Amino acid sequence: MLTVENAELHYGAALALRDVSIEIEADRITCILGRNGVGKSSLLRSIIGQHPLSFGDIRFNGETFTKKFAYDRARAGIGFVPQGREIFPLLTVKENLQVGFSAVKPDQRSFPPYLFELFPVLQDMLHRRGGDLSGGQQQQLAIARALVIRPKLLVLDEPTEGIQPSIIKDIARALVQLRDRGITILLVEQYLDFCRQIADHIYIMDRGEIVHSGKPETLDRSDVREYLTV
Repeated sequence: MLTVENAELHYGAALALRDVSIEIEADRITCILGRNGVGKSSLLRSIIGQHPLSFGDIRFNGETFTKKFAYDRARAGIGFVPQGREIFPLLTVKENLQVGFSAVKPDQRSFPPYLFELFPVLQDMLHRRGGDLSGGQQQQLAIARALVIRPKLLVLDEPTEGIQPSIIKDIARALVQLRDRGITILLVEQYLDFCRQIADHIYIMDRGEIVHSGKPETLDRSDVREYLTV
């Protein structure tokens, strides 16, 4: 579904991505792991169009997306859940969800029927302000907002960061259900057990490069874990 080929990305003179190539298969959960500052979030931002590549190509469903704007990628079916959630604290839960309508056609401006099956707590809080929700509830809201555009590919940046264990289990269950519904998922994560539990494939990054690709079981290998220890 998604191919990144020989990607390089600069911030001024600093090289954040170095010859990165990955392939994201449809109907799978792919997890990108690595220590802080190795380029994981930069890779996601290049995929969703927030930062242009200096070199390389991005293809989505066979179409070249390298120079497309972020809103074009959203309209094509790439949903994004940013690190830190970035919900609108003064808008209600319903209004936060409706923000996603800007990326879909008028006849699709309704909430997907499975949305509140995945996150029933949001239905009970539709008229509460986003800033009044707990961190875990805000994370569920951020994921639900991305689902409003009915994405083919859902991209998440550290969805378990700062979340209590019970909500992490809810998020894991929701992502597996979304995959089973035919939504392809790509996420950056540092919580190894979370990735081991839900991922179909993993990539590990170090110093802006892909240094390992394999099944989640390979996380138990000593040579692989060296890239993840602080």
